[in-house]
Parts: sequence; structure tokens; C-alpha cells
Amino acid sequence: MIVTATGSGRIGFADADDIAEVGVRALIDEQPHNTDHVITGAQSLSYAEVAEIISAVAGRTITHVNISTEELAASYIRFGLGEDYSRFLAGLEEAISLRGTEDLVTETVERVTGRPARSLRDFAVAHASCWKHN
Repeated sequence: MIVTATGSGRIGFADADDIAEVGVRALIDEQPHNTDHVITGAQSLSYAEVAEIISAVAGRTITHVNISTEELAASYIRFGLGEDYSRFLAGLEEAISLRGTEDLVTETVERVTGRPARSLRDFAVAHASCWKHN
């Protein structure tokens, strides 16, 4: 189960290896990049779509459960985060849901590394053993 307050909002999920590779290139390339890199994955997906992709790879059902911003903040507080920080984090998800703040895909990975960003499906397949029950 994936629990968020993002509703049907979409996010350009980035592979950590893509982020690392862009970072390394920024550090070692002879020509300085002189920019702030906005790194995203290959496509913008909702958490429901993420759940579908992982479900297909794992061979079991993963669902997205949308809760309210207030419920999410309360759960963070129960886990021991401070009240202000909990409300801030939950507000980030509300912005995804209501304003589409993370619904973007950039060409950064391909421009910097020379290869396309890794898709969430490819990431899930590469890490299939993590999603399956043994």
C-alpha cells in the first residue's frame, strides 16, 4: 500500500542512479555546467500508476490510498516528527494534488549523460526482487 495526500497528482519520479550520474558529471566534466539541474524521470506518473507498475512487476496487488492533508500530517506527528514540519511535508503533497507542482519531465539526464532517463518500469524490473514476497 502506498499512502499519500497527492490524489491523482503526477510526479516525474527520478531514478537515484540517474541523479547520481548527473551529479558526478557536474563534478567531473571539464566544462562547468553553471546551472541548477532539474532532474526527473522519463515520465510523470500518479501514485496510482506507480502502484500499477509495481503490481505488474511484483505479481501482487499494490494500491494507492489517498488521504487528506490533515490525516497525513497527523500520521507524521504520530511517527514523531514535529508538528510544523509534519504540516509542511503534508502541504507539499497537497500542492502536488491541487496545483500539479511536480508534474514535469525534463531532458536533463539525457542532455548531461547522453542517455535517456530510466523509466519507473525499468527501475521496478531491475529491483523486482525487492517487490516480491519470498
